[in-house]
Amino acid sequence: MSEFILSPGGARRVDARLERAGLLDLTMEEAGRAVADAVQASFPEGPVVLLAGGGANGGDALVAARHLLALGRVVRVLAQPAKHPLARLNRQRLRAVGGETQALNVAALRRAAASAGVLVDGLLGTGFVPPLRPAMAEVIEAMNAAHGAGLPVLAIDLPSGLDASSAERAEGSVRADETVTLMGFKTAVLFGEAATRAGRVTLVPLRVPPDWVREEALATRTEDAEVASRLPVRTTGAHKGTAGRVWIVGGHPGTVGAAALAGLGALRAGAGLVTVHSLADVPLVTPELMVQRHADWDQTLPQLRASGLPDAVALGMGLGPEAVRVAREVLAWGIPTVLDADALHPELAGHGHSECLWTPHPGEAARLLGTGTAEVIRDPLAAARRLQELLGGTVVLKGGPSVVASANALSVSRGGHPGMASGGMGDTLSGLLAALLGQGLSAADAGVAGVRLHARAGELAADTHGYGLIATDVSDQLGAAWQALKASSGPTRSRSGPPGNV
Repeated sequence: MSEFILSPGGARRVDARLERAGLLDLTMEEAGRAVADAVQASFPEGPVVLLAGGGANGGDALVAARHLLALGRVVRVLAQPAKHPLARLNRQRLRAVGGETQALNVAALRRAAASAGVLVDGLLGTGFVPPLRPAMAEVIEAMNAAHGAGLPVLAIDLPSGLDASSAERAEGSVRADETVTLMGFKTAVLFGEAATRAGRVTLVPLRVPPDWVREEALATRTEDAEVASRLPVRTTGAHKGTAGRVWIVGGHPGTVGAAALAGLGALRAGAGLVTVHSLADVPLVTPELMVQRHADWDQTLPQLRASGLPDAVALGMGLGPEAVRVAREVLAWGIPTVLDADALHPELAGHGHSECLWTPHPGEAARLLGTGTAEVIRDPLAAARRLQELLGGTVVLKGGPSVVASANALSVSRGGHPGMASGGMGDTLSGLLAALLGQGLSAADAGVAGVRLHARAGELAADTHGYGLIATDVSDQLGAAWQALKASSGPTRSRSGPPGNV
């Protein structure tokens, strides 16, 4: 089952629908109990200090306080005046079971923090729009000072002070060790510098009719079992001709490693035959990789087309100044194509087709969109959607996490490792994606499955190598990553073509 990413407006509309159905109170009860359970699981020792704002986020904190009392915890609640009707109701319920609230201010917070085992941030939720008011900024500064002195913090839905719809980090926002996000993820807890404030993020979907959330979702995050169901499965009679023939078109004097890494990624992702076509001497990184050097593209491209086209092609990795011209001609072949690096150029808008996979990083995305890199990083979901509308096919906006945009869907990848921030990782991904296309996956399925497979391989490589990952470490782990994803799913039907001879 997919998980959902919600905008602040989408979350408000789901809440309004729940209120009309008379279910909002029950949903807040479920949310608060989930927060209490998370506190108990992660921070079982010491008094719990909960900071409750005046809105729905504060209502969740008040419900959590009541459940923590029922679990036998020492609870102290510092609260702003309740503005939301359910915040007022749950303050009354807390008092009915012996709980008390005190006025929230910096002095009270410092006193409470001195003996606390954990702070729970229930101040500001998805309705907050920067900037912070001075009094709230002072409270958050005191929270962060306590955190800096070693007191753990758990945030409800998202750390206070973050704009839920932005990946930008607000310097005055709460620093949390853990965030319990409710009903759906928010951009701020998944992407960029904002996510560094959230710590470990746990999604509590809540028992809301799934169609209500799905209709408001900006995007989905695909679970590993669903990713695994999209991966190709070979029949017992498969041979190298049915396992996918892939061409890598790239490499230029001085940048030959990019094409070689893409070729290795394609092989490790199961392509039956992989050939690198280049104007430079590409290193033979493994004897299974075939390499053909050409004198120029003017004669070579027509000859390649006449020789019989492959099942998929990846181009642009180190291709150099002729990349746009080469890409335009290769795109005219109409076969599944991955475009990366030098082939990511605004001139190619309108030349793509439904089985193209475009793979920009934020800087390349900014060039394609004619905007700044900061704008892409601030809202990667919107940037990926705009790129797909501009270029067609499927777009993989690379990052931590990556976003996959196709004509009908927007998906956010999971996993990966910070050690993957090194040269050649994107080249490996391009070869991997071409291999999946060559084995019969659609561009949309290859994008979703490929970025998760690549991320999982990075996780496994980090387990082996620790710090300082290189792209070949990730390629080497693609087989193990494939098996790990398959282990999370049941049997799947073959997409590898008809039986044949080995």
